[in-house]
Amino acid sequence: MAVSAAGKIVYEQDGIFIHSSTEDQDSLISGILRIIEKDGELVVEYKPLEDGVDLSNMLYAGKDSSSVVEWTQSPTEKTQKNAEHQHSYEAEWDMINTVSFKKKPYTNGEGTSNHVHERSKWAFFFNVIDLKTIKIKLEGWSHLVFCLKDETSLPALHFHQGSSDLFIDCLKKYVLINESLFDERVLIVSNYNKALSQSFENLFDDTTFGLVQKFRKDPYTTTMGGFSKVTNYLYDAFRGADVEHQQRPAAEMADILNEVIPGLEINHQEEPGFEVIKRIDLGTKPDVQRREPVSVEDWTKNMDTEGRIQNVHDLKQRIFNGGLCHALRKEAWKFLLGYFPWNSTRDDRKVSQKRKIDEYFRMKLQWKSVSEEQEKRNSRLRDYRSLIEKDVNRTDRTNTFYEGPDNPGLILLHDILMTYCMYDFDLGYVQGMSDLLSPILYVMENEVDAFWCFVSFMDQMHHNFEEQMQGMKTQLIQLSTLLRLLDLAFWNYLESQDSGYLYFCFRWLLIHFKREFSFQDVLRLWEVMWTGLPCQNFHLLVCCAILDSEKQKIMDEHYGFNEILKHINELSMKLDVEEVLRKAEAICFQIKNCKDLPYAVCEILEVIPDTAAPAAEICEHRALDTRSPPNATCTDELQPNPVPNGRDGNSGLRETAPHVYKLAHV
Repeated sequence: MAVSAAGKIVYEQDGIFIHSSTEDQDSLISGILRIIEKDGELVVEYKPLEDGVDLSNMLYAGKDSSSVVEWTQSPTEKTQKNAEHQHSYEAEWDMINTVSFKKKPYTNGEGTSNHVHERSKWAFFFNVIDLKTIKIKLEGWSHLVFCLKDETSLPALHFHQGSSDLFIDCLKKYVLINESLFDERVLIVSNYNKALSQSFENLFDDTTFGLVQKFRKDPYTTTMGGFSKVTNYLYDAFRGADVEHQQRPAAEMADILNEVIPGLEINHQEEPGFEVIKRIDLGTKPDVQRREPVSVEDWTKNMDTEGRIQNVHDLKQRIFNGGLCHALRKEAWKFLLGYFPWNSTRDDRKVSQKRKIDEYFRMKLQWKSVSEEQEKRNSRLRDYRSLIEKDVNRTDRTNTFYEGPDNPGLILLHDILMTYCMYDFDLGYVQGMSDLLSPILYVMENEVDAFWCFVSFMDQMHHNFEEQMQGMKTQLIQLSTLLRLLDLAFWNYLESQDSGYLYFCFRWLLIHFKREFSFQDVLRLWEVMWTGLPCQNFHLLVCCAILDSEKQKIMDEHYGFNEILKHINELSMKLDVEEVLRKAEAICFQIKNCKDLPYAVCEILEVIPDTAAPAAEICEHRALDTRSPPNATCTDELQPNPVPNGRDGNSGLRETAPHVYKLAHV
């Protein structure tokens, strides 16, 4: 298949004419008609043979009224960008790395001085998603008239040397084309994406039976696309018109959730050796203060002349205590996620980055080069692509980085997720992974860097998305264990309302609170948790901190199963990340300062309880975060990479202290 500088040519035919005047034979404009696949989009281009205009400066009718749009930069900017890009290693991969972020609007008549040749004005191209109808007429030969969605009609193209059937057949591979019911000469064009991008909000418009069926078929899709509405559904649909007589008991509701989410049947009574932990006096939570974000100046002070990061643990502690200023995230996240080793030099990172660029584009080329015929015989790849297209179309679309119908950020989001399917084909793509990638791509603003940081993040989150859902089950049990320790009365209340399974925390854990906090707060929360401080599974303490703030209202209002689900769901976008982090850190200090900490809890958090230092001293000196107890495994020296969420290196039963019953680890 031919490849042009602007993309892959999937159809090309010359001898296509425009009749600029019906009276003058010399007015026939001969040109080439092409269909070009570029940056995940499909473009139809007509170019007169005499027109020597570079494709990158071609004009096409835009969506907005009769304006035209040019994909280019100003001459100065373009020259500078080209010079920089030619010296970039990524330039070698331009054939599959062609996303452009610049759009320059013109009104009709402006900018035409760039096309001085008389026939240049007949050149045009448009995005297929802007195409509304195609009118076909037969006058000895066929000719086509393209009508765009803004009602713009382009000049008729005359196929003097053959039929237009091949063009229409090629177009049908990418869009739906049907004859108009009112005029067989008019073809109606619609995009597959329109059907694919139907909102998952519609999932819960069905009957009760429909919801259960969807949960059974795809629990992740149902959870991610509509778990924000499942509470309202359970609250309303199961109750019916007569609440007093038709409301289902909480036990039945819990049984339904157990039944429809395969693999998450958690029965504390049937877990071998699973007993309630004895009530323990943890004392009061210390007062914790957050600090200012780490600045670029702070970061560079901790770097030697060769670019190695020094005082890594202290720097991580600073990041945990205050996060990062946004200008620093692009660099610092690569270290926090393990893309760059902390002890690497600048030269080391350049060599590594060159290798990673090469490796990324080789994987990207694998799915880019799959023909349509091949994909017909690869149902898994088709399914991955379909699901990715659906998710990309609705991921963070209110964020300026992803908003708008023609945003190139969406193309990058799509391409990275497709390439990840090549990286880990067994896992492929699962609903929710786009939520994890979106903030990373937003920060990195680079396709390759975002991909490898996403890979590192997925190494931590992998168990959340596996089919057996073992990682999710483990985390819910661990969270339940911590909650029983922290507030046995609250846990008993939840248990009495058949909410002891903590299913309402499912989305929190699945995508690391991505939909619970504002976008900017998610950036702060993630970078804090990526430090691995002050203990393993700190995200579980974040859950505990949120629940601690809401427990009084839940118990005072006597919330039942339905109301608990509804209330927790409605916390989305109302949480203060700094307050939650303060409380979670205070809970960690409270647990570490406990003299009789159950071994099961020590194992979940991988902490060694401190029986000597009082809470005030801990808070003042941050001693627990900087000491390295002999058996602790949360320091940089003993644990260079954060332990993936929900993973426990020690499974099975453990002997515990005499005052604590045994706990089965899953």
